[in-house]
Formats: sequence, C-alpha cells, structure tokens
Amino acid sequence: MERQWRRPGRRTLTKKMASWQKYDTWKRGAAHTAVGNVQIREKVWSPHLKNNRNLVVYLPPSYRQESERRYPVLYMQDGQNLFDQSTSYSDEWRVDETMQGLSREEIEVIVVGVANTGQRLAEYSPFTDDHHGAGRGELYLAFLADTVKPLIDRDFRTLPGREHTGIMGSSMGGLISLYAFFRCPHLFSFAGVMSPSLWYAGGAIFPFIEQAAYVPGKIYLDVGTRELGGSPQKREARRRSRRYYASVRRLKRMLVKKGYRPLHELLMVEEQWAGHHEPAWARRLPDALRFLLQDLA
Repeated sequence: MERQWRRPGRRTLTKKMASWQKYDTWKRGAAHTAVGNVQIREKVWSPHLKNNRNLVVYLPPSYRQESERRYPVLYMQDGQNLFDQSTSYSDEWRVDETMQGLSREEIEVIVVGVANTGQRLAEYSPFTDDHHGAGRGELYLAFLADTVKPLIDRDFRTLPGREHTGIMGSSMGGLISLYAFFRCPHLFSFAGVMSPSLWYAGGAIFPFIEQAAYVPGKIYLDVGTRELGGSPQKREARRRSRRYYASVRRLKRMLVKKGYRPLHELLMVEEQWAGHHEPAWARRLPDALRFLLQDLA
C-alpha cells in the first residue's frame, strides 16, 4: 500500500533519545577532521526501519544561542562521510569546510548528515531490484519525515517550511534524494542529485519521474565521465561509464520537458574524467550549493 504522507506539524517523536553532543566531546580527544560548530546525536531510533543511526549536524558560523535567527536546512545522506575523514569508509565530502567558505558569501544553511546503516541499496531505493530485492526507500523517507525532521525542527532554529528545506546525496543517495523531491513535495523544495544510480531496479526511476507532477523548486544534477572507470586499457569500463552519464543526460531531458528551466530551476554539470567517489563530489559541492542555496538567504 502506498504511503499517505502527513503534513508537517502532525508528526510526533516516538522514542526518547540521548542529547546532542559537541563533536569534539564525542570524539573524546581522538583525531578528526570536522571543523566549525558540528554536533552529533547517537543512535537515533527509526520505528519504521527498526534500526538506529547517528545524526551529525553542522551549524553555520552565525548560529548563536542568544540569536533568534532561523536557517534553511539541507538533509544529506551517508552522514558518516560528510564531515570527518576518521568516520568515513573512503573519503569525506568536506561539507563543513565548504560551508565555512560559503558563509563568507553569506550562504548559510544547517546541514543534517543522516548516517547510513550499511543497508544503502535497500534504504536508498523505493523500488524492487531483481538482484538486490525489495527497496525500503519509502520507510527511509518516512523516518526522515516523521522522526528526523521533527527532531531537527524542535532542537535547532530552522526555517521548517518546504521552501527552505532540501535533500541531497550521491550514487544511491542521489537516487533517493531525487525520488524524495517528487515523492514528498510538501517537505522539499530543492534537491542535490550527484552521480545518481539511475540504473537501479532496471531504471524504475524514469517512469516514476515521467508520471510525477511538476514540483516547484530547484534540482542540481551532476555526473562524471568516468563514473565506472575507463583507463585506456579498460574498454569495458569506458563503455559502462558512457552508459552511466548517458542515463543522467536522459534524466536532464526529462526534467527540461517537465518544465525545469536550465540554469534557473535545473543545473546539470558533467565533470570530465571524474570518477564515482567522494573527492569528485567534494569538488563539485561548492557550486552545487551555490545554485541550490543562493536565493534562500
């Protein structure tokens, strides 16, 4: 049965959780690469998925306890890879360093990193895949909508409306972020979709997007031309990479046809020779955030 999404303000937190900690305190003196005002909340329980995970929140430099200023919010997937090299399973996105720099351009947002639980293929897909089984993406989005967002809106000075709320991810995280933008139009008005795994479940995302209603807002879309490798000696990898970025070009055409104007509501970036990894996404992140956030201040 398709989930009927409730409107913001009617959700409740279902389980008491530990309090927020400063990231330095949580690391207990261990080395890390997080910078700025970063806080963490451990083992946030999902009644939908029956598991728990950490939330890591970056607060802008101007965020002060004595202030009443409120901020837009960006929810990002794979939270353990965003801020700290010591918690990432490959490299980090350097989201905190990027936001520190963008703050000097008066671009500020609260970033919520939602850690994955090692079940990315299931939780980041709303579709059933012949090889990987049923997706749990609907339950994951219910967790974001019913548990994570109410918690963040309660504990931090957010601008909670959809016009100031976005979602972002890469690979499978890009797939679920794209899906969430169209599936939850009452929650999100902008989406960052980096190197999305559009191939998953036989490309089921394409008929979904084609049938979805136009959602007012912004979409950032990108891809590298060597997502799946492709040195001169690896012809098959080059062929697979071409298919990968061809699928992203196909998505762009669908979005333009739906009404998203290039450079206004839609920005697509192709990075020559870029692979499928965190350093590539970190490189493209500043311009992606400029596009998505520049009109929210």
